[in-house]
Amino acid sequence: MLPTAATLPRPANTVGAEQIVRVAVCDDSPLIRSIVARSLESSPQISVVLRAGNGRELLDQLRATKVDVIVLDIEMPVMDGLTALPLILKAAPDVRVVMASTLTTRGADITMRALQLGAADYVPKPTSLAGVSGDDTFRRDLVAKVRALGARRGKVAVVAGQPGLPGAKKILTRAAPTLPPRVLAIGSSTGGPQALLSVIPALGRKFPLPILLTQHMPAAFTAMLAEHINRLGGPTCAEAVDGEVLRPGHVHLAPGGRHMVVSGSGASLTVRLNDDPPENFCRPAVDPLLRSLAVATGDRTLAVILTGMGTDGLRGGEKLIAASGGMIAQDEASSVVWGMPGAVTQAGLCFAVLPLKEIAGKILSIVGGRPLAGARA
Repeated sequence: MLPTAATLPRPANTVGAEQIVRVAVCDDSPLIRSIVARSLESSPQISVVLRAGNGRELLDQLRATKVDVIVLDIEMPVMDGLTALPLILKAAPDVRVVMASTLTTRGADITMRALQLGAADYVPKPTSLAGVSGDDTFRRDLVAKVRALGARRGKVAVVAGQPGLPGAKKILTRAAPTLPPRVLAIGSSTGGPQALLSVIPALGRKFPLPILLTQHMPAAFTAMLAEHINRLGGPTCAEAVDGEVLRPGHVHLAPGGRHMVVSGSGASLTVRLNDDPPENFCRPAVDPLLRSLAVATGDRTLAVILTGMGTDGLRGGEKLIAASGGMIAQDEASSVVWGMPGAVTQAGLCFAVLPLKEIAGKILSIVGGRPLAGARA
């Protein structure tokens, strides 16, 4: 018999120095709710304090129970997740919502709409109950995202993979590159779709450089991300095709499930896709792209690391900076999770650390050759 909310042990408010993340699970299947709760509470830093079978039931219970993160199913009777989402964020503006989405084109489209409405992230739901209960990848991904979002909500810095970082965040900046870039690379993860929908359209339809974009997403989702970016204008975005030539004013988006790298040199640059092992638990990952650009375009590369969990982009960024490329990071205050941008910032790889709303303007000032404003912490 699976444990119920009443029989599960309740952790204290903290484990060591780390805050307990209080979670609500909303799904119309009692079995899925129990399995998801059990997966979450495999981490001593997470306590499932509320379970609901639909959006209306969740909203009613939120009045009496404080939560940090909600795992919200999309398709439910009475009130579905997409209908409930804006009502949840109105009732509890500080809560972080993770959508549980099916790996289908329709599921991807609804998830992208949910992210635009204010959801912080999503987890792909396995296609079977056996997948939910037996897939360690699902459990690890779910726990990692909930912990990161819960800590961020509590204003606790999360820089995964770097234990022992001091609580005080050190902002180290370096001199800006002197040569104008020929290529713009962007890497993002948790919170990335929302950030990308802000930055990329603001670059304008006549942006003069090719853009290489790696966002941690599965296959159906990257195609839908490209579609949503295109709806807002700016450079044209499409999933990258193996062997295609880099084109100015075009966003080459790494397709879900494949790493994207660049080969060639000078004006003869092409996209190559591969099925190499995941890096930082991700495929596509940002590190392989940045490593390839360190070789292909070196000091003529501008890289931007946006909001995301983990440290993907750090090792590749080190190679790029060693080749005299330039890097910008999103600042902590505007990031959903300051893992990826925090890692490259604290490693001293960036010449600017900026709020999300200032990043497109900074990119345009660099491409246009105008003087660069000072870096901002």
